Amino acid sequence: MSKKDQKIKRHGSGQAKSSKKTGQNSGRNTTPKPRVKNSNDLWLFGKHPVLAALNNPERNIKRLLVTRRSADRYLSAFSEINQNVRPLTPEIILPEVLEKTLPADCLHQGIALHTNVLPEISIEACCRIEAEKSHLLLILDQVTDPHNVGAIIRSAAAFGACAIISTERNSPPESGTLAKSASGALEVLPWVRVTNLSRALDALAEMGYWRLGLDGTAPLSIREADFGNNIALVMGAEGKGLRKGTESHCDALIKLPISGAVESLNVSNAAAIALYEFSTSGS
Repeated sequence: MSKKDQKIKRHGSGQAKSSKKTGQNSGRNTTPKPRVKNSNDLWLFGKHPVLAALNNPERNIKRLLVTRRSADRYLSAFSEINQNVRPLTPEIILPEVLEKTLPADCLHQGIALHTNVLPEISIEACCRIEAEKSHLLLILDQVTDPHNVGAIIRSAAAFGACAIISTERNSPPESGTLAKSASGALEVLPWVRVTNLSRALDALAEMGYWRLGLDGTAPLSIREADFGNNIALVMGAEGKGLRKGTESHCDALIKLPISGAVESLNVSNAAAIALYEFSTSGS
């Protein structure tokens, strides 16, 4: 039996979904919602996170701190941003001042930015399906470690994902540590936070996405999966995996074909491999 002959039914529906479905959204309103400014502020630190934030017009700059030793290193980048994005007024400070301002033992590379968290964005604003194009989303079900989430955001941006989606609760907030792990990708990949993941998965199904949960015990290998061009890849927390409620809102479960020598992979490594597989499969 060929992969396309597999009869996989959508939960709650008696009909199999065609993988050729394009941008039909079943009448949902896809008008982007207004972005809401969040007043919470934070410090970003390190070369890649800070320079990417300075190049992002959505970022509000409160203070830009640079040590005297590092000022020359960033002079060229600052000049380019001054010319093409916005005026900068960096403050030259002593290293000990920077170290007292930032979390202990962080790798700041002599630069830090005091800013606000990014504006909120809706699923409709960044996940709308366009005909004749492929769309890949990554959904995190209670992945809480900021280093893992930052690394996942970096991989998702590298492999062309449209957005990353997580819950407002049981997910790490935007932070300097997360941004450092994302190495600048936090500024270019939309991060949607939702109050109810099940409802979000239902909305994605209506928009035309296949919802595929990653599960090490699934019978179907990712290499055998053939679900068309619009994929919402759902990943659970390390150790716990997908919650039952989340799993019930997936159209199919898939696994990575790893050796039996190890039980599982770190969630950020698994995400990178899965993203690569779908980005190169034409999906």
